[in-house]
Amino acid sequence: MIDLSIVILNWNVRDLLERCLASIRPGRLCLETIVVDNASSDDSVALVRSKYPATIVIANSTNRGFTGGNNQGLAASNGRYVLVLNPDTEIIDNALETLVAYLDAHSDVGALGPQLLNPDRSIQSSRRRFPTVKTAFFESTWLQGLAPRSWLRRFYMDDVSPDVTQEVDWLNGACTLFRRSTLDQVGVYDEQNFFMYSEELDLCRRVKEAGWKIAYLPEAKVIHYVGKSSEQAAAARHIHFQTSKVRYFRKYHGPRVAGLLRWFLLWSYRWQIGLESLKGALGHQRELRRQRVEVYRQVIRSGLK
Repeated sequence: MIDLSIVILNWNVRDLLERCLASIRPGRLCLETIVVDNASSDDSVALVRSKYPATIVIANSTNRGFTGGNNQGLAASNGRYVLVLNPDTEIIDNALETLVAYLDAHSDVGALGPQLLNPDRSIQSSRRRFPTVKTAFFESTWLQGLAPRSWLRRFYMDDVSPDVTQEVDWLNGACTLFRRSTLDQVGVYDEQNFFMYSEELDLCRRVKEAGWKIAYLPEAKVIHYVGKSSEQAAAARHIHFQTSKVRYFRKYHGPRVAGLLRWFLLWSYRWQIGLESLKGALGHQRELRRQRVEVYRQVIRSGLK
């Protein structure tokens, strides 16, 4: 029986993917590794097939997004547990065995995450409480610096030590271990509403609503290089992030809240266009300002629907 299936979705991060695969040490686990490639142009598929022939490769001819690609990997997996792992990560020491052992010992936990670390080994924020409507208008917007400190402190769980094993609402999607029976019950990523971003929030919410616990285990540690795929397409990153945010709030808080949030976000980008244009006109980093204005215009044209 396969203990652990590892699903890695890749898009044009060949060198990071190689480091990720090299860091996987099965120890006493029987595991399978599945790489789903979303139409990369950097020879990622050839690398995996030549250096890691035991790895199952699913090579897509088009980019199916985070949700579609990972769902392909989940459907092809056979393990008791499934680890959704970003290619810009590195497993440290025996983290895989530590995660599996925890789920073996805690039958009420449906999803589990390790402590994520930055490349300098400082702790990366990865634990969250579910966002409130207030959070929606402040977190990751130009108003974030004006938000009451207690609101975001609660959202980011900064009131609980990151060195303590704890129950959480949801986890950063870079490295999440799911119990097979949990996914069989609640389903996988929502491809209809999310291409990328907020998909892990949505799935974790469904896990919690089904009665499962979600836990954070700092004894297991994983390095995360953060957004190395998404940073290749700035406009698409903004559009997918904000569109997914609106869709999440429509799904769980209704069309009125989602509509107001969508209006606010589009207005925010228009305001930023004016600010960046003014800075460019004054001669401050004109090329950077021009690039940002073009990105923000693409966001507005998308409508964030």
